[in-house]
This record gives sequence, structure tokens and C-alpha cells, in this order.
Amino acid sequence: MTKQNKAFKFRLYPNKEQEELLAKTFGCVRFIYNKMLAERKEIYEKFKDDKEALKEQKFPTPAKYKNEFPFPKEVDSLALANAQIHLQNAYENFFEGRAEFPKFKTKKKKQSYTTNMVNDNIKLENGYIKLPKIKKPIRVKQHREIPADYKIKSCTISKTKTGKYYISILTEYEKNISTVKIQKVVGLDFVMDGLYVDSERGEKANYPRYYRQALDKLAKAQRILSRRKKGSTRWEKQRLKVAKLYEKTANQRRNFLHHKSKELAANYDAVIVEDLDMKSMSQALNFGKSVHDNGWGMFTTFLEYKLKEQGKQLVKISKWFPSTKKCSRCGNEKEMPLSERVYKCICGLVLDRDYNSAINIKKEGLCLLALA
Repeated sequence: MTKQNKAFKFRLYPNKEQEELLAKTFGCVRFIYNKMLAERKEIYEKFKDDKEALKEQKFPTPAKYKNEFPFPKEVDSLALANAQIHLQNAYENFFEGRAEFPKFKTKKKKQSYTTNMVNDNIKLENGYIKLPKIKKPIRVKQHREIPADYKIKSCTISKTKTGKYYISILTEYEKNISTVKIQKVVGLDFVMDGLYVDSERGEKANYPRYYRQALDKLAKAQRILSRRKKGSTRWEKQRLKVAKLYEKTANQRRNFLHHKSKELAANYDAVIVEDLDMKSMSQALNFGKSVHDNGWGMFTTFLEYKLKEQGKQLVKISKWFPSTKKCSRCGNEKEMPLSERVYKCICGLVLDRDYNSAINIKKEGLCLLALA
């Protein structure tokens, strides 16, 4: 039996008093995070050329600011402690080359804080959830049950730009996951206009491109917003309309990706994809909107955890593997400009370029599985 984690996300409906306390917590977490980051940034600028001296420096903790300012004492102390942990993780990611230098938080974007389960301080029952520092339980729309043997570890409360509140409950449970014998395998080649092409029948996922569909509405709504006086009642109403359009597009995309990843995880024992750098691809090839619209990174994340839960595998092959240039029949390689949509080989193979790539990705993945 191994310990597994799973998160459940529900909509929250706080009353006015609870909204005020949540807003205060969001603000305090953001304030403490930014204060700690400002000091860390100052230390980094001073010792960035001397790594050994930088490692020896002591960084500030939330306790320091509680003595200087009274308001952080009014909110959940675990939320402030988690802000310190998040900053530490962001710092480590920067030093290990996985991310850019941490940025300051702003209230203009999505707001959130995380608290932990300590001595049963979080309770979910009868459509309400009790959270630390909030006297009355908050109403929650629990659309699915959390199994009784799942233990709550932490909760992340968030507020979207449209003013909606959500809670993500992280749970821990024990499960005996046995590795599935790999029999059915599929290779997926990323495509801009349909998410992916599979290696079995050359079929596309037929992703509807929700962002592209909403572009005209978004452009019109943003033009109206630009004419409003910032901060006025009419500006706020229009800002909310724009935020709702973006939120709807994001929800449609997430829903589609969940369904497609679930379908693949149910039908195959291993799925093989390329380990692509989507950010570099969008910048180098000017495909920013298409890459953003597809949500390939989110799709592979969903696919990975859904396969893992069933003892199956997601295999990522190198992004430098010449899946587009290589013939899937004879292995011959040739240059393939983006304008050329059909792969024609000297061996007589004539195939859609994406279908050919998907077959090559599958073959390379099978080699990696055999080596493993």
C-alpha cells in the first residue's frame, strides 16, 4: 500500500462577514509574501556573486512582521507560514533553473491562500466547511463525495477575477496500485489545429479552439472597457464581463482536456508524447495564441495523473527526436518545411505528416519502454 494524494475542488458561498475575513487573509498573505521577497531580493543582489555567502544568509519569517504590524495576527497563521513555504519553493526553482526569479504578488490577479489540517481544525460536513479563524462554517457546493478513508491534509481557498470563491481540498489515502502489463500503446503528435493526432488511425482530437471562437466577443468587450473611466462603476461592470468571457473559455478548455485525457487513460496502457517546450515554441514560431488555446501542458498533466492512478504510464520522448523528418516505414530522414502537409518518402510511403510523426513517436516510445 502506497500513500497517494488527490484534490477535490468545490465552489464556496461565503456571507459578507466571511468575505471580509477572506479578503483580509488574501491581503495579509500577499503582504507577508511581498515583504519577505523584497528582503530576499535585497540579499540576493548583495551576494549573488558569492554563492557560498548567499547560502549562509538567514531569510526573514512571518513572525518578524507580526511584531512590526498588528494586522497579520488577525488571520490564520498557517496561511502565512504557507506563504513562506511557497516563496522558498519559488526561490529553489529559480536557483535550479526551472523558473524565473520570483515576482511580487498583486491583488489584480487571482487571489489565494493555503491552510493545513491541524487538530481537526478543518471539518467538511452537511454542505458546510469549517476553516481556521472563521467562526461560522462556509457553505460549499459539494458535487461529489470525498471517501471516508481519505484524510484532509490542506485546503487552498481562492477567489477568481469574476468574484467566485473556490476551495481545493488536498487529501491523502492509501492504495495498492499494481503496474499494468503494457499491451495497448498509442503515440500522440501535438498539432496546432486539433490538439493531437494519434498513431492508431491518424485521428485528431478535434479540439474546438474555444479561445479563437471567443476572440471577436473578447475584442468587442475589451474595446468597450478601454473607453470606460478606470475605477468607475461602469468600468467595473465591463471588467467583469471581460473576466467572465476569459473564465468561460478556460473552463471549456479544461473540461474538454479532462474528457480527452480520461478517454485515453481508459483505453490505453501507455501513452507516448514528445517532451515539448511550449513556451519556446510559441515565441520562436509566433504561435502564441494557438499554443495558449490548446493547453497542451495542462493536457499532459491531466493524462499523467489519470494513467498513474491506474498503474499505467505516460512516456515522454526527447523533443529533439526527428519525428517529423523520419519515415515511419523505412526510417529515412528528409527536411519537412511547415508548409508541406504530406510526407512523401523514396520508399513510396505517402502519409499525412502528423500521422507519420505520431507513428514515429509511438515506435520511439516502445523502444524506451523495452529499455526500461
